[in-house]
Amino acid sequence: MQHCKFGTTDYNVSPMGLGCLSMSGMYGPGDDTESIATLHRAFELGINFLDTSASYGNGHNHQLIGKAIKGRREKVVIHSKSGSPRGPDATGLRGGSAPEYLIKTCEESLERLGIDCLDIFCMSRVDPTVPIEESVGGMAKLVEQGKTRYLGLSEASATTIRRAQKVHPIVSLQIEYSLWSRDPEDGNIQACREFRMGLMAYSPLGRGFLTGAVKDVNTLEEDDGRRKNPRFKPDNFQKNLELLAKVEALAGEKRVTVAQLSLAWLLAQGPDIFPIPSSKSRKHLEENLQASDIQLSREDLARLDAMFAPGAIAGDRTRDMNRVNV
Repeated sequence: MQHCKFGTTDYNVSPMGLGCLSMSGMYGPGDDTESIATLHRAFELGINFLDTSASYGNGHNHQLIGKAIKGRREKVVIHSKSGSPRGPDATGLRGGSAPEYLIKTCEESLERLGIDCLDIFCMSRVDPTVPIEESVGGMAKLVEQGKTRYLGLSEASATTIRRAQKVHPIVSLQIEYSLWSRDPEDGNIQACREFRMGLMAYSPLGRGFLTGAVKDVNTLEEDDGRRKNPRFKPDNFQKNLELLAKVEALAGEKRVTVAQLSLAWLLAQGPDIFPIPSSKSRKHLEENLQASDIQLSREDLARLDAMFAPGAIAGDRTRDMNRVNV
């Protein structure tokens, strides 16, 4: 696998990373043994870029990764988000941008991972009540103390990115980006390129929608987070299935899966776009990686752009749009 430079860092990473969210129960129960086997298989296949968060499984994800990277820490680049304070109903609360919270969370993350320094520490959400300059200033102390090498932001607007860069170099932006979530094309990508940042595309398969595996929301587990997502609500979901049918037809022509086609589209958006599909099984990991071998023509890309034109998807991409792209 050909690795490439990640933003302004000195890391060479795989063009596709591995999101570890699903290993900690987000989309149905996880299996620690299979998850660790999946991580090891990813390393064997050349993936050296992991995305995790302090909030995934309330620390479970970090402990899992800590076990998987023993003996190979120097070969793996870990991007870890701060997560957000959680209320009794598991919804994210304000306060996740406070310097005190960020510093405390980074230190707890290091302990759970069993490492001394994060490669990239990322603030999960921007709290509009806390100036970004204050948040980044607090995170910069972690760099000074050797607890992280680089800083990143998640779901930050172009304006916020530019303000943050005046305080301390920001090497990456993590934001939802896929055929069914094309918001970053409205300015985030431009801002990232202005500062030579890497853009990490999370949920590149539309929370599983672009795998084609979910055709009936009622088949999802009762505690599956997608049941609360606006795009998976019955009326919206049926409209979105009509769009999916079109991309399934193109995938059939190309003799690839819908997931592979969707990832290939993202990889074609530029070498600074790094999809981080979440996989909790070796089977899905290997299927996703095959997207790297798919060559899409200009005509293919134009067809996909037209099928999933911005605004074509029914429903907001998350329950609280006030907490994204801030």
